[in-house]
Amino acid sequence: MRGLVIRNTGSWYTVRTDDGQLFDCKVKGTFRLKGIRSTNPVAVGDVVTIMPSPDGQTALIEDIEDRRNYIIRRASNLSKQSHIIAANVDMAALVVTIAHPETSTTFIDRFLASAEAYRVPVLLVFNKTDLYDEAEQEQLAGLVALYRSIGYTCLTCSAEKGDGIDALRAELQGKTTLLSGNSGVGKSTLLNLLVPDADAKTAEISVAHDAGMHTTTFSQMFFLPQGGALIDTPGIKGFGTFDMEREEVSHYFREIFRTSEDCRFGNCTHTHEPGCAVLQAVAAGDIAESRFNSYLSMLEDKDEDKYRSAN
Repeated sequence: MRGLVIRNTGSWYTVRTDDGQLFDCKVKGTFRLKGIRSTNPVAVGDVVTIMPSPDGQTALIEDIEDRRNYIIRRASNLSKQSHIIAANVDMAALVVTIAHPETSTTFIDRFLASAEAYRVPVLLVFNKTDLYDEAEQEQLAGLVALYRSIGYTCLTCSAEKGDGIDALRAELQGKTTLLSGNSGVGKSTLLNLLVPDADAKTAEISVAHDAGMHTTTFSQMFFLPQGGALIDTPGIKGFGTFDMEREEVSHYFREIFRTSEDCRFGNCTHTHEPGCAVLQAVAAGDIAESRFNSYLSMLEDKDEDKYRSAN
């Protein structure tokens, strides 16, 4: 039987078959022998073939269809392994906040670069606009202007007040979208607004640390009333990049890649070389220093070959 993986708890997968049946599934043991260097060989969004058990209550996942794309990061505790966040998505919506808690630009840029590498469009959703003071509102406007200038679609909203939600619904309509972001940025509140029967748990921000607490413990797909689906995932604290060659990293920063065409050397690393157009653009303010620093931090990933937290 053919079906879609709509939930992953880490040990069990829920599969919705083409005829609408739901099965709790385990992965067939031979998957472990295929050289898949991943903590989760099957991800939400995968299209799979299953074999129901004789009693019809559970099933085994026997095969995965070729993925159209996926979003991946380095597993936080196993530096040589990856963690597939979601598969076969039309878009990723990264929810970020200027404060309460603060999302670092390093985290945003690592996520964007990884999405570029796997050809997944990203929508940046700046949430909690109702909480920002004047200085934070200015910071918000600056970041929105920066990422729009690079070519990313940006939306601002307040899940608490409902501001900007109609525009977000319009962007999501008819698409399968990964919903991601740090803990505490309001993903669960947004999900409950967009999918009223999702009943996603929400939690107060830790006052002591102004940081979010995990409320989502597994990945799950929710179907949108207007068509399309959201894949909700646990909040990510860091974003370690995976399976990128050092010389490829600059390709996934759009403005750095465009500017690099004018570098004197074809193999320029944009760190020290004479005649580097990228370094000149950073010095002139044409490439944001925050973006360049994120690029350098990803180069350090490759030098050290280990996971680095993005916080």
